[in-house]
Amino acid sequence: MNKVFIIAEVGVNHNADLDLAYELIDVAMSAGVDAVKFQAAIPELVSTNYAEKAEYQKNSEGESESQLDMIRKLHFQLKTYALLKKYCEDKNIVFFATAFDLISLEYIEKLGQPFHKIPSGEITNLPYLRRIGAYGKPTFLSTGMATLKEIGEALDVLLSAGLPLEKITVLHCNTAYPTPMSDVNLNAMLSIRNQFNVEIGYSDHTVGIEVPIAAVAMGAKVIEKHFTLDKEMVGPDHKASLEPDELKAMVVAIRNIESALGTTDKHASTSETKNINIARRSIVAACDIQKGEMFSDLNLIAKRPGTGISPMQWDDVTGCKSPRNFKQDELIEL
Repeated sequence: MNKVFIIAEVGVNHNADLDLAYELIDVAMSAGVDAVKFQAAIPELVSTNYAEKAEYQKNSEGESESQLDMIRKLHFQLKTYALLKKYCEDKNIVFFATAFDLISLEYIEKLGQPFHKIPSGEITNLPYLRRIGAYGKPTFLSTGMATLKEIGEALDVLLSAGLPLEKITVLHCNTAYPTPMSDVNLNAMLSIRNQFNVEIGYSDHTVGIEVPIAAVAMGAKVIEKHFTLDKEMVGPDHKASLEPDELKAMVVAIRNIESALGTTDKHASTSETKNINIARRSIVAACDIQKGEMFSDLNLIAKRPGTGISPMQWDDVTGCKSPRNFKQDELIEL
């Protein structure tokens, strides 16, 4: 990837409504992202009847239903993802989905998506990691809730299964929806890169667009962000998502930061080259100077423009005899 890869995460913000999913794809395309991502799951293979919902899910969905019941009402049947992939192809935007069980994983792999995303909750799921690694495709590993030790263990599994390290991008992440700013800990993203020598990215669950932009400035090559049509819609993830205008603003800001980062070479840019002679100084006569008079700190001064002898040559000029008469403010020549 020669640019930051921006993933617009639909997740389950389609509320199991196909028309809404299509509309979200249109929004993602209009915003200029690189890919749109969904979540695929067979609910009974993800959660038991006894699993509690996360606190943010209880706050948005209430406590009366189980996590399993919530998952059931939020996910499409697997065959729907073929329709979504076709719609994305027609709209010329990359489709892929995160799978939350092995059957869903095998299904979306057979759909031919170009890469896989390991969600934070699966970083300790050995059979799942092995299956992903065996596919050998570029893979995004999300690391919410994980320690560096757990990240290392997951990477070892992926590598042992045949996935080359250069095909793995590790995404720093916090799984609180929304994530408090004090818990983002973006510097941990750099620790991941330094410890494991991997490409890094950031999967964001904060409110707003500042943190993903900062992540790009710090070296993230992949940004993932949830989006929705309306934060007030019913569903667990809408409130921590971007609305269409915000998504577009994030993409514009990331592209601007990406362009501004430039290269590691320090030089005068094309736009500022014309200012060199205007802003820099030359050695000029501080007063009228007669031919044969000795140049010194008393009769020389550095002033604009920078078209004459550079003041960096001051010591080479002082002590020399003036070759001719100079009027005050005239550029010195030797």
